[in-house]
Amino acid sequence: MPADIRPDKTYVFHFCRQKDWENAIETGRYHGSELDQRDGFIHFSTAGQVRETAALHLEGIQDLVLLQIEADSLGDALKWEPSRGGILFPHLYGALHIDQVIAAYPLQLDEAGQHIFPDLGQ
Repeated sequence: MPADIRPDKTYVFHFCRQKDWENAIETGRYHGSELDQRDGFIHFSTAGQVRETAALHLEGIQDLVLLQIEADSLGDALKWEPSRGGILFPHLYGALHIDQVIAAYPLQLDEAGQHIFPDLGQ
């Protein structure tokens, strides 16, 4: 876990393609995936939700980066809304500024096509 990650903070996570993250670094902002743009918000997950999100929606996809953001840094643009089975998921209504990203984890796949996750401090 990076040194600036604190156990007393709430973090949210977003999956993006490596090329999209590289573009965001160049421009200073990330506007989300095609799905995010279609839905009108950037989809996030909590540490406890990322593995299921990956298994349901991203299985076998290579070149993913998992972005970690302190939830409070997103202000009122972050809304907690019901999704799968009524469970609350964080959604960002607006662009993500790259200086809000405290860690970007490139994800590898195991032999079964499942993503290998770093310690997210759950």
